[in-house]
Amino acid sequence: MALSESGALLEPQTLENDYESTRPARLFLERARMAFSLSRAPLYCAIGLFVFYGLAARPDAHAQEAPEKQEQLDTQSQGGNSQQDQIPGGITAVPNRPTFASTAEMVQLGVFEIEYGLEATNGHQNINGLLKWGAVTNLELWFLNNPIERDSGTAGVGDSGAGFKYKLFSQEKARPTLAFLYVATIPTAPPELGAGAMQHLAQLLVSKDFGRHHFDFNEGVQFVGRPGSPGFDHTYFTALSYSHPLTAKWAYTAEIAGFSRANAANPASMTILAAPTYAFSSRLVFDGGAYVAAYGNFPCVTFFFGLTYSVADLYHRHRTP
Repeated sequence: MALSESGALLEPQTLENDYESTRPARLFLERARMAFSLSRAPLYCAIGLFVFYGLAARPDAHAQEAPEKQEQLDTQSQGGNSQQDQIPGGITAVPNRPTFASTAEMVQLGVFEIEYGLEATNGHQNINGLLKWGAVTNLELWFLNNPIERDSGTAGVGDSGAGFKYKLFSQEKARPTLAFLYVATIPTAPPELGAGAMQHLAQLLVSKDFGRHHFDFNEGVQFVGRPGSPGFDHTYFTALSYSHPLTAKWAYTAEIAGFSRANAANPASMTILAAPTYAFSSRLVFDGGAYVAAYGNFPCVTFFFGLTYSVADLYHRHRTP
């Protein structure tokens, strides 16, 4: 027995009549459901094919991306953003000599490079050296030493130093190369020949090429230790140097540089420098010239001669052609 919506009992005949009366509607709904299922079959097939293709193509995509990512990693590990590192198969010297200013450009990754020079003036001579190594990308380690220092008849070993240069970014279009330099001077010389106390130098280095014209600008501060007493005096350093090639091997450089007053014994000073340079090869560069003292404690005229030589690639990245 069945109940109506009002709760009354329905007779079997009434149920049969109701079932027969709703049969057309039920047939319509069944056919509509089948038609809807058939109409969605192509969509299901398309989705299935798309998923299958995506899963099948995924390994190939990873296989294609892997060499590209590895190539990018190799380029980054080799310092690919450095103009010097993009020279194929060769080592190129990057001199800081002969100017007081230092270039913001870096030695190539893994390359060990030396700079040595001789200075001579009335009553003063020295041999000065700088050892540089491109330890990692954009980082250059420095060690400085003056193996021979002679001043007013007194001779001996000069002061030493250690530091680093870090390139913040390379020049691109109107943007120059920018680097930071830090050097600590170690008083290894006798007091009459050296600083007699620790010194700390921090500089911002800017380098820019305008065609074949190259400029280096340095601005920094040096903290000068006081021999026999605590504390530091400080002096500011500014330098602007310019270089230009004359031929394939010959070039010239000029510079104006100055120090502010540090104390009564070290007044402000300014120098003007001029020198030719000669590239014997891409790895060996000679320089020679003079700088004059516009004012300050520097000698009137100082003559110099030196060289920059890229010794070797300690990482064996650069192959000879």
